[in-house]
Amino acid sequence: EVQFAESGGGLVQAGGSLRLSCVPSGFTFEDYDIGWFRQAPGKERETVSCISSSGGSTYYADFVQGRFTISSDNAKNTLYLQMNSLKPEDTAVYYCAAKPRGASDYTHWGQGTQVTVSS
Repeated sequence: EVQFAESGGGLVQAGGSLRLSCVPSGFTFEDYDIGWFRQAPGKERETVSCISSSGGSTYYADFVQGRFTISSDNAKNTLYLQMNSLKPEDTAVYYCAAKPRGASDYTHWGQGTQVTVSS
């Protein structure tokens, strides 16, 4: 059974930082494209950042460009999202997800971790 252990969420003041971590069980990241998504109350889920299985290609949504950094440590089989200069509008549940290399849809999802940014 594929599962994720997500951690690092919490409450932070605007301008602060958090680092999210995601550790899967049941598969290894090196065979999957992986990413972070978020969903705020009353809003649709949106893509935050993605990284290819090789780690050679990354994507960032415009609203986090320059503030967030995605990385993966294949030796530790861990995905990270370093979030700096947080804004109240970054408040959401953040999910890590994975899809087989080259597939179009994300097939494995974590349970989510809450990030709350106070003004």
